[in-house]
Amino acid sequence: MDRDRIVYLGHASLLLQLQGVRILTDPLLLNRSLHLIRRSAPAARENYADVDAVLISHNHWDHLDLPSLRKLKKETRLIVPNGVGAMLRRRGFPNIEELREGDTTQIGSLEILATHANHIAGRPLVSAATLCLSYLIEADRRIHFFGDTEFFPAMANIATDLDIALVPVAGWGPTLGDGHMDPQQAVEAAALMQPRLAIPIHWGTFYPFGFRRLGRGAGPDPAHRFARLAADLAPKVEVKVLEPGDSLDLDSP
Repeated sequence: MDRDRIVYLGHASLLLQLQGVRILTDPLLLNRSLHLIRRSAPAARENYADVDAVLISHNHWDHLDLPSLRKLKKETRLIVPNGVGAMLRRRGFPNIEELREGDTTQIGSLEILATHANHIAGRPLVSAATLCLSYLIEADRRIHFFGDTEFFPAMANIATDLDIALVPVAGWGPTLGDGHMDPQQAVEAAALMQPRLAIPIHWGTFYPFGFRRLGRGAGPDPAHRFARLAADLAPKVEVKVLEPGDSLDLDSP
C-alpha cells in the first residue's frame, strides 16, 4: 500500500493519499486559466492521475476548473456543494455527489464531513451565488481543508483533536477581497482550530497576466509570513510550508 502523504499541487489543489485512498481538492492543473498564469512548476500527472474522488469547495473559476476536471477519468467521483451538480452534468460529468453543510459521505475507508466556509461563491454570467463548503476528512488522521474562506469564530467548533489543517493564506492578485484570509487572519484561524500541523495553501502558484509575482494582499511570501506569525501567536501549532510540487510523507516519524 502507498504511504500516506500530502502533495501540494498549488493554489487550493492538493493530493491527499490516505489509507490507500487518493483524493484531489479543487484541481487547477493547467499552466493558464483565464487571466491567471502559473508561476510554479506544472502539476505532475502522477499526482492527479487515478484519483478516487475530487472534493470541490465552491464553483469559482479558480476552484472548479472544467479543463482541469477533463484531465481526470470521466467517471471520477466529484463531491461538490449542493447546487453545483447541474452545471457539471450539463458538461458531461456523470458521477456527481452534492452535499450540504453537515452531510457526510464515504470514500473507501475515509469519512468526509461537509463543513462551513464563509465565502460567497458563484460564476458571473453562468450561475447565481451558490453554497461554499470546507471538508473534514476522517481516517487514522483528521484533516481539514478550506478552499476559500474568511475568518469566522466558529472555526473553533469545526473539529476537535485535529491533526492537520490546510489553511488558505493568500490568493492570486494585488489585493485580497472579502471571503479570504491573509497570513495574520490565517494564523488566528489556526489558533482557534489548534491542529497539530498547519499547511498554508492558496499561495505561490498563479498571478494575473501582466503582473509581477504577487502574494495577494500578503506580500511576496505569504506562506513563510504565516509560519513566522504562527510561531508567536499559535506556538502549539507546527507549520510546514510546502512549495507547489512538494510532498509531505505522513508516515515518517
